[in-house]
Amino acid sequence: MRVITGKAKGRQLFSPPADTTRPVTDRVKESLFNILGGGIVEARVLDLFAGVGNIGIEALSRNAREVIFVELYQKVIQVLRRNLEHTGLERDAKIVRGDAFRFLAGLPSAFDLIYVAPPQYQGMWLKALRLLDRPGWLSEDGQVVVQIHPKEYQEVDLQHLEMVDQRRYGSTLLCFYVPKVQTVSSFESDML
Repeated sequence: MRVITGKAKGRQLFSPPADTTRPVTDRVKESLFNILGGGIVEARVLDLFAGVGNIGIEALSRNAREVIFVELYQKVIQVLRRNLEHTGLERDAKIVRGDAFRFLAGLPSAFDLIYVAPPQYQGMWLKALRLLDRPGWLSEDGQVVVQIHPKEYQEVDLQHLEMVDQRRYGSTLLCFYVPKVQTVSSFESDML
């Protein structure tokens, strides 16, 4: 695990203790950030189930304005803090120790990117996505990216989000969700 580009390019990241997290490979991370492109510059990012911070740190290195890391386990948070200090990116980072679902049940705050990478095969990605399926979590051009194993994927009926892309990299599937475009009814347009 390393920072691919930006201010902390080439810095190796410390690994998680034992099997407590499943870090995304550098190949998948590089592909993800190639897709996101310049949209990450000055972005406000929420890294749910953050682990040791691999995605959020890459976003900070590429000039994201702010990253909020949500992680439950104290031992993993210690490694995350160490990685932020090691890369010199702690100034624009905020670590929230706690349950991601409890965090999502609170008042929404608009983000440009929300990255969801929970433990596999427990349906947690669906629960998180459903909690994000309400106004207020995404900026107008924001998106949610879900990282799962391809076998976990299933279609989900959402009211405010829609999937616009999927990318598979071996045993990793990235699903991209954006706010649904709300159509104005003819009655409403007559009122305008």
